[in-house]
Amino acid sequence: MERVAELLERSFKLRDGVLVVGEAGIDELAATYGTPLFVYDRAVVDAQLRLLRDALPASFDLFYSIKANPNATILRHFITAGCGLEVASAGEFEQARASGSPTERIVFAGPGKTDEELELVAAAGIGEIHAESAAEVDRLAAICDRLDRTIAVALRVNPGTEAVGGAMRMGGAPSPFGVDEEALESVLERLLSTERLTFAGIHLYAGTQILDHEVLLAQYRHGLEIARRASAQAGHALATVDFGGGLGIPYFPSESQLDVARLGDGLTALSNGVVDDAAFAGTRFVLEPGRFLVGEAGIYVARITDIKVSRGKKFLITDGGMHHHLAASGNLGMLIKRNFPAAIVTKLAVAERETVDLVGPLCTPLDTIGRSVSLPPAEVGDLVAIFQSGAYARAASPLGFLSHLAPPEVWVDGGSHSLIRQRGETVDYLRDQPQL
Repeated sequence: MERVAELLERSFKLRDGVLVVGEAGIDELAATYGTPLFVYDRAVVDAQLRLLRDALPASFDLFYSIKANPNATILRHFITAGCGLEVASAGEFEQARASGSPTERIVFAGPGKTDEELELVAAAGIGEIHAESAAEVDRLAAICDRLDRTIAVALRVNPGTEAVGGAMRMGGAPSPFGVDEEALESVLERLLSTERLTFAGIHLYAGTQILDHEVLLAQYRHGLEIARRASAQAGHALATVDFGGGLGIPYFPSESQLDVARLGDGLTALSNGVVDDAAFAGTRFVLEPGRFLVGEAGIYVARITDIKVSRGKKFLITDGGMHHHLAASGNLGMLIKRNFPAAIVTKLAVAERETVDLVGPLCTPLDTIGRSVSLPPAEVGDLVAIFQSGAYARAASPLGFLSHLAPPEVWVDGGSHSLIRQRGETVDYLRDQPQL
């Protein structure tokens, strides 16, 4: 409950022992839209965006990473707020465009881009493509020749071991992500020899879910050195230096908030240090936050449908589970299962506690969204919430498993709330198929 108490103090409210999101009680939202469901609070999103923007130097630009949460309402919110969008597939590119993003405010990163995806985004005039290999550079050059289009290309770099960190390391080791730092010179030479590709800059991504500002700043300093070498080889200043994402939020009791103010101070020092550097004349520095902006704003809500005791262990069985929130079950890259912040959000004022397991309705023991959780004594019908569920929750889950309906999503804006994704089927049940 320690993390839940911090979240209540920071971002949410309590009324008669019931969680309040915006001005709506969670029981009201559950009654209106049914359970399980995801709820997102606009005020929390805006607070995180303002916190980060206020800390950044003027030379920094923000591109929201769609993969964290691709809901169209959330995308439109960031577009309206002046953010660009970072996509990792043709599907995300189409979502970005459908949400109203100008194509020049979209960048495309990610390994394994197909020729069809590259042709789609090149023909549409995407802002930048971040190439991850020499072969991708060659394929993109051939596509642009065929389309008679010129495209801005940055090279994504897999940095050396001195610039890694975070809960999931993306650099410093053999990796499908980016061009190894030691191979950058040869790949850049290849890019510079093409006619239709314009070298725009460097994209560095060494890790994710980073809570230590010093780790981030060490990565950024290393990224500037890589960018400086690339600029010298290219013979011109870089249009962009993209430091990627990686800004984390705390999920577990042992974790602390990222010190955004000190991160901003460090970035200001870095920015001031390159003011007279020809490699960065007019350069736009980019961060691609996703989880940091939306993670804390989201809550996954499920209803207890059964309570049972098996050989001394009590289980609270809910109508939601890992098929909607794989990360909370520990099956999304977590080596040791640790519980996301969870609470019975209709009994937040109850002090009595018991130790239970929170499980979902799926036919697998993997469907455990809370193990040995300390909660108030529960009753069938109580509402359970998993906090920190705005990022990599619904979007990163096996929604089709057991063919349950996909959960709806609700946007809360102060005193109003609205459905922004309907509860929906995830299979077509062969309705339109011929009979066998």
